[in-house]
Amino acid sequence: MKIRKGNIDDIKVISKIYIDTWKTTYNGLVPKNFLNELSYEEAENKWIHFFSDQLHQSFIYVAINDFEKIIGFAAAQNISDQEFQGELYALYLLPQAQGLGAGRSLISAIAEHFMEEGISSMMVWVMKNNNSGRGFYKRLGGKYYTHRESEFGGFLVEDEAYGWKDISMLSVSNRDK
Repeated sequence: MKIRKGNIDDIKVISKIYIDTWKTTYNGLVPKNFLNELSYEEAENKWIHFFSDQLHQSFIYVAINDFEKIIGFAAAQNISDQEFQGELYALYLLPQAQGLGAGRSLISAIAEHFMEEGISSMMVWVMKNNNSGRGFYKRLGGKYYTHRESEFGGFLVEDEAYGWKDISMLSVSNRDK
């Protein structure tokens, strides 16, 4: 598996992974009709907009398998939160890529990118009922920070934020110590 910085040519694949993963990960957490109405075209527009967001200096890294196929991605951006300077905006892996270290590797790439930009802290939002997602971030040392409510298809869900005050612990050279 390889990790590389994403580019605009990756948007179609990123959008497909995003939609397909939403439909599996959030099945039962948000209304079925909301999931059924998700569109690849809208996702492409969302990720093109994200990619071109100069204000937040947004960026994406992709995980590529041995067959040169993108199997997942992580997106991040600068934020102006009181506690954290960076946000892991999204992390999505195809089901067959989960549990193989791709998520960890993507987060390491995000952390290293932030550190190169002088950003030393990061947070991520995750649905409270997404136990596997919350567990993943906790295993990586993320600490509960705050909560909010989000709306999906008229349905309110609780989100929790997890953060790392020092993201150097997430870098490849430090994470296995």
